[in-house]
Amino acid sequence: MSTSTTPAKTPAGEPPRRTVLDKVLNGIERAGNKLPHPVLLFLGLFLIIGTVSTVLAATGTTVTVPGEDKTLAVKGLFSGEGVRWLLENFIPNFTGFPSLGTVLLMMAAVGVAEKTGLLETAVRASIARAPRRLLPYLVAFVSCQAHLMSDVAILVIPPLAALAFKNAGRNPIAGLIGGFACVCAGYAAGFSIGALDALYTGITHQAAAVVPGGESAPTHILINYFYTAAASCVLALIGGFLISRVLEPRLPHPDPAADSEAGPAAEADSVTVTVTARQRTGLLRSGLAVLLYAAAVVTCWLLPGSPLRGEGGALVPSPVLDGIVPLLFVAFVLAGVVYGRTVGTLKRADDAPRMMAESITGMSGYIVLILVISQVIGVFDWSNVGTLLAVNGANLLESAGLTGFTGLVLFVLLVCVLNLFVTSGSALWSLVAPVFVPAFMLLGMEPAVTQAAFRIGDSATQMITPLNPYVFLMLTILRRYEPGAQLGTVLSRLSVFVVPFLIAWLAVLGLFYGLGLPLGPGADIHR
Repeated sequence: MSTSTTPAKTPAGEPPRRTVLDKVLNGIERAGNKLPHPVLLFLGLFLIIGTVSTVLAATGTTVTVPGEDKTLAVKGLFSGEGVRWLLENFIPNFTGFPSLGTVLLMMAAVGVAEKTGLLETAVRASIARAPRRLLPYLVAFVSCQAHLMSDVAILVIPPLAALAFKNAGRNPIAGLIGGFACVCAGYAAGFSIGALDALYTGITHQAAAVVPGGESAPTHILINYFYTAAASCVLALIGGFLISRVLEPRLPHPDPAADSEAGPAAEADSVTVTVTARQRTGLLRSGLAVLLYAAAVVTCWLLPGSPLRGEGGALVPSPVLDGIVPLLFVAFVLAGVVYGRTVGTLKRADDAPRMMAESITGMSGYIVLILVISQVIGVFDWSNVGTLLAVNGANLLESAGLTGFTGLVLFVLLVCVLNLFVTSGSALWSLVAPVFVPAFMLLGMEPAVTQAAFRIGDSATQMITPLNPYVFLMLTILRRYEPGAQLGTVLSRLSVFVVPFLIAWLAVLGLFYGLGLPLGPGADIHR
């Protein structure tokens, strides 16, 4: 697979003049390629924080949190006290990291639904018989809900969308590019809850603890649910419009000869948008099983005196919200097992545990990353360096008049730029959360707002960075329909979506912010 951004040669053999876009993309690619592996990046950050904390401790640096009476002294990691703390807390930092167990649990559950074929069949069924005029909007909507499938969504939905467009007599390139753009932009949105939500909230919880009393701030897995659900609908409408009215009319017609041959992306040929009668029965049964399960949980939650209610009989907060992850775990496993038994992909009792194990095995890289990230955030918290940075950052924003929604917009733009170079959402959030979550908390905002703002920047520019390996997958599949396509071809077409999606994300956040609407159950905007 070619990863060069150099334009193709002309028939005369002379390379065309490089455009500004080519130069910018090459610059991004060169800069990004110089970044170390995320594990090494955080190891370096660990050493930097340890050194800085030791120097600040030696100079007697202190910090006072606004509203708190006591003054906190910065403690040095590379000191006798610091070494003792690290040895005693290295394993607890890792095993007690909030998102670790949550993500693994969600991946195990989603793994059953994925490997039995439930998720892919659900996507097929949603676009198989869509009316020709509504197809772009349906593809956009399904794509904006697809983060539930994790990276599998990027592998499945764009090729399926291309074939759906082709079967409907529309340009398959529009389905391919539009599907990929909407999967990337909607990766942090949607009505469904997945491992990404668990990962984000785990890091948010740790970052909020940097501020005294921050442990009590709402950081459950649903703190952005209302916002992401609303944003996904807006993104779907805009995405469908862009695919139909902006992208498709400007695309070349696919090469019939290339389309009939098995090109470098011939794997798309193995995908079909049809759904068999047995698969439809499996979808119906699994949906009914989950509906009955959800009805039972909600009924028990609403019953007066129920143990699922919170203190004083409150619905929010309550054990249902605190235990939403195990409840979702049961729902996904139940749906996957019912579907698998119906269609025959799950034949023996030990098939489900095996599927869970296979899904968790694929998270080995994440586990190693969390091993280092947990130490970095632990040092941030223990040494009070994180508190010092947060207080100074909040004071800087306040003195510059960048509080409120203006400060959030600037934070989003910063994440958009960083996202071009650090494409791992967990790595990037781990870098910025320990500083910005407490900083905005000191400005009177709940952690849920900062996490919501990060979602915008993390998704808006993900589709146009050459460091995203799936961009090259799209290029490979695109060459099946358009043999002469280059990386610049893909990125230029994807760039159509970036600014409208960014504005849409910000507009929805601005609406929630201006009206003071909760971003999720029990997750208000202001403290």
